[in-house]
Amino acid sequence: MIRYLFLGFIGLCAGGVIAAGVFAFLVMIGVFPRLIGKTSTKKYILLYETVIIAGGVLGNLADLYEPFLVAGEFWGQLLLGIFGTAVGIFTGCLFMSLAETLKALPTVARRIRLAVGLPWLILALALGKLTGSLIYFINGFG
Repeated sequence: MIRYLFLGFIGLCAGGVIAAGVFAFLVMIGVFPRLIGKTSTKKYILLYETVIIAGGVLGNLADLYEPFLVAGEFWGQLLLGIFGTAVGIFTGCLFMSLAETLKALPTVARRIRLAVGLPWLILALALGKLTGSLIYFINGFG
C-alpha cells in the first residue's frame, strides 16, 4: 500500500512539474498577456487566472479518466461542438503568439516579397487549417 501511495505521489509531482512547464511556456511566448492586452480586459486578470488553472486541471482530468458524455445525443453533440470551438480558438491564439514571437510571418512575407496582404496570408493559413480539420472529421478519420 505504501508503495502505491509513493508512486501516486511521484506521479502527481511529475504531472505538476510538466503542467507548470507548459503554462510557463505559454506565458513566456505571450499567449495570455497578448490576449489580455488585445481585448483590453486587464480588470479581469483574476478571472483569467482562475479559468486558466481550471482549464488545465479539468483538461488533465478529462485526459486521465476519459469521461464519456451521458447527456444524450443532442446535448452531447452540442457540448462537443462548444469544446471543439474553444480548443480551436485556443489553438489559433497559440499559433499566432508563436508566429509573432518567432517573427516567422514577417520573415515569410519578406522572402516572398509580400508588401501588403499579411492579414490575408494569416487568414489563408487559418482557412487551410479549418478545411483540413473538416475533411479529417467529416470523412471519419478521427
